[in-house]
Amino acid sequence: MLVAIAYAAEGAKAAPQNPFGAFLPLILIFGIFYFLLIRPQQKKAKEQAKALEKMKVGDQVITAGGIFGKVTRIDDGNKIVVEIADKVKVAVVKSQLQLIGSKEVSETKE
Repeated sequence: MLVAIAYAAEGAKAAPQNPFGAFLPLILIFGIFYFLLIRPQQKKAKEQAKALEKMKVGDQVITAGGIFGKVTRIDDGNKIVVEIADKVKVAVVKSQLQLIGSKEVSETKE
């Protein structure tokens, strides 16, 4: 009886699998992440960098902290000066600007 079980177990060998088939789900998941997460984030970063290059004195901006203001000076380095109220100016790092535009940024509909 034990001999019959041993022969039966020997005959039930699994067929060799394709090694590419094991990595196919990982490749598909990476492709989905790339098109849904990575690519749009890179596109947004490029648009932000382009907007920072085109920024000029007088543009209305919104900082990452939610402060509205007008650009009064752009330094050569990484900083700008933003006027947030009459005679109140704040130095801001360029990378912390969230929205750059003309006068319509600071105007609110009431």
